[in-house]
Amino acid sequence: MSEPVTKAEYETLAAFRYALRQFLRFSEEAAQTVGLAPQQYQALLAIKGFPGRDRVLIGELAERLQIRHHSAVGLVDRLVAQGLVAREQALTDRRQVYVVLTEHGADVLGRLAAVHRDELRHMGPQLNTLLQGLHEGNAARLAAQPTERGTPAPDPE
Repeated sequence: MSEPVTKAEYETLAAFRYALRQFLRFSEEAAQTVGLAPQQYQALLAIKGFPGRDRVLIGELAERLQIRHHSAVGLVDRLVAQGLVAREQALTDRRQVYVVLTEHGADVLGRLAAVHRDELRHMGPQLNTLLQGLHEGNAARLAAQPTERGTPAPDPE
């Protein structure tokens, strides 16, 4: 059995979760500013960022997004309708269909990925510090550090 979680570790875990949620909110709002649902941005990113190639099978996309196959099909249908992705039949197995970014999809993704990268560069040190604190047992000191852009985390009470 593992050792009990200390108060300091709870505080660090909560601070880490708060920082993650801040990033997710940022990401949701950034996607919406260009007319995308957050999951649509995530799909574009999963396609472009797939290891070793710039296209994915529907099943691979579903796995990357942690959604069911039929949900991925509907998501791809909406992305195709917006001109962000296209379907391409596999040359070796005509039953397989790849999803690829269109030029428009690549442009939209490029703009969104740049602002996400910049935000992660800004908050990365904070996340690293929190993770390091959990790893090294320095949780109490780290959870009390300021959060987003120097603002202390709100008191949960």
